[in-house]
Amino acid sequence: LVLRVSTQPHWGAMPKAAAPKSKEQKAKAATSGGKGKKKKWSKGKVKEKLQNLVLFDKNTYEKLLSDIPKNKLITPSIVSEKLKVNGSLARKAVKELIAKGLTRVVSHHHAQSIYTRSSH
Repeated sequence: LVLRVSTQPHWGAMPKAAAPKSKEQKAKAATSGGKGKKKKWSKGKVKEKLQNLVLFDKNTYEKLLSDIPKNKLITPSIVSEKLKVNGSLARKAVKELIAKGLTRVVSHHHAQSIYTRSSH
């Protein structure tokens, strides 16, 4: 019985090692491929900062007393938007309108209050 032992695979000779690359070839290979730049995420639409009043001036206070009681629906957010005052000032303004008898409460909840004009 004779056994043949070979160090090479039966399908052919081992592939030869590639010739070593020069520095220029390595640099070119490094810059050519790869992921490229990272994706920049958009910041979305940025809302403009409101410059609402924190105290009433004379004109705004007169508008509060004349225009707001004419609305069917009165909320602090509506007062804030129409008169360009901040939310806490709008809440106080609505309370003052109630005290003067110009508006009345429809529904009061700790988060949202709804008022309407007084029916005189």
